Amino acid sequence: MALRNIVKLGDPILYKKSRVVDKFDEKLAILIDDMLETMYNDNGVGLAAVQVGILKRVVVIDIGEGPIELVNPEITFEEGEQISQEGCLSLPGKWADTKRPQKVQVKAQDRNGKWQVFTGEDLKAKAFCHEIDHLDGILFTSHIVDGEELHS
Repeated sequence: MALRNIVKLGDPILYKKSRVVDKFDEKLAILIDDMLETMYNDNGVGLAAVQVGILKRVVVIDIGEGPIELVNPEITFEEGEQISQEGCLSLPGKWADTKRPQKVQVKAQDRNGKWQVFTGEDLKAKAFCHEIDHLDGILFTSHIVDGEELHS
């Protein structure tokens, strides 16, 4: 495993749409392992491949319950609303109050291509939404509550 550099705000890659993964091979496994190591090293709860400069639909999340690996994830269900603080490893030291669904269901493949379904509430729902947004070139700043600003 290896640490990867995290792309910071200002890099145009963060606004690009990531490509669907169609090869489930050793290269994908190495990317996922490296993303997990990088996320843990930077004390994050989620990381999308685009944040390490790779335009593939791959996300890793760990809110303290163990790692979740999502390949080609899709949100299939949303419910409720939560307003809470949100930050991003690509915007170090910055945060704001955002509005996200309270509960989501996500369908995704694992590193071997097997489909699975996850349900997340509260922080896990926010993490799913945040990271899947990255795959479509959307940053959390698009969800800042009206009247709220980005804080340092």
